[in-house]
Amino acid sequence: MPKRLGVTYEQAKRIALTFPEVVESTSYGTPALKVRGKLMLRLKEDHETLICRTTWEERERRLALEPDIFFLTDHYREYPWVLLRLPIATRTVLDGAIEHAWLQSAPKSLVARRRIARVETR
Repeated sequence: MPKRLGVTYEQAKRIALTFPEVVESTSYGTPALKVRGKLMLRLKEDHETLICRTTWEERERRLALEPDIFFLTDHYREYPWVLLRLPIATRTVLDGAIEHAWLQSAPKSLVARRRIARVETR
């Protein structure tokens, strides 16, 4: 069975809120998600694009592997962010982008606690 394409900001929000200390907020007048006050995801003004915190290396990898889903605009070229097209992304791609954004935004101590908790629950 093929993966269903298309996800929503509401789905992204539900997923992101499962990560420790993620809260709803706003950024540039649009819905956003932050961890301890640091922006990790934001809905672009078109309501179809999710702006995701990333690393330079991961951004290049995603742009090369999935250029139909991930893209850049000139504004973001100089910053460690990547844009995700919600209408054509899969849930798997969304999950990965959100987890990566959280890992880049959360303090190292919080990331370490989450990793320890995940190992203990296995």
